[in-house]
Amino acid sequence: MGFKRYATAHWEGDLKSGQGRLSTPQSGLFDGTRYSFGTRFGEEKGTNPEELLAAAHAGCFSMALGFMLGNAGFIAERIDTRAEVLMETSPGPHAVGAHLTVTASVPGISAEQFAEIADNAKANCVISRVLSIPVTMSATLV
Repeated sequence: MGFKRYATAHWEGDLKSGQGRLSTPQSGLFDGTRYSFGTRFGEEKGTNPEELLAAAHAGCFSMALGFMLGNAGFIAERIDTRAEVLMETSPGPHAVGAHLTVTASVPGISAEQFAEIADNAKANCVISRVLSIPVTMSATLV
């Protein structure tokens, strides 16, 4: 059985002086959250598509890693993931890569086992598979 998740975006104006609102009606997490040129390419408060992509990637990867560790007989005490979407602005804005920085506490696992399972989670989490840009990772077992 499949399912669908969605978000909505509303935009008014041109690129530099316009602004928009993002909403996630199913969860209610975002309800008209502001986004604009300044939140995307500057330091204004609000969100932007790349930040949301990074959040989705961090969450997806962490869940995939927890699942794959469990399948291998390990239970993570903690998985902390930071996802970065790497952007270039010339010749126009485009994503050039993503990087995952992972720190996990997993009792009873060797560093080699952890690295192998983390690489598998990186390659196979839903968001990694959606991205056509290279995805790199730094994984640390503590």
